[in-house]
Amino acid sequence: QVQLVESGGGLVQAGGSLRLSCAASGRTFSSYAMGWFRQAPGKEREFVAAISWSSGSTYYADSVKGRFTISRDNAKNTVYLQMNSLKPEDTAVYYCAADPMGYSGRYYYQYDYWGQGTRVTVSS
Repeated sequence: QVQLVESGGGLVQAGGSLRLSCAASGRTFSSYAMGWFRQAPGKEREFVAAISWSSGSTYYADSVKGRFTISRDNAKNTVYLQMNSLKPEDTAVYYCAADPMGYSGRYYYQYDYWGQGTRVTVSS
């Protein structure tokens, strides 16, 4: 079992930055691929970014590529999402997720464990 707790959300003006953190419990965190998803009001949950267990591979949705950076610190059991040049359309609840199979996938069903989410609001 892995428990995930996100933090770092908040209210920011367009063009600003936030860094989300996701702290994981469990000794096997370093072997899991990790992902970030988001869900805006009235919309389906969508993929944002993913990272392999070794940080050797990262993947991004086209909508955030060049603005967001996913990273992880296996010694701290934490994955991060640095969000720069934020836009109002980035407003959503952001979730981190863990994939024990290590696929770093873009689909929510590939992830077995989820956090409760942290809200990000970008004002125009």
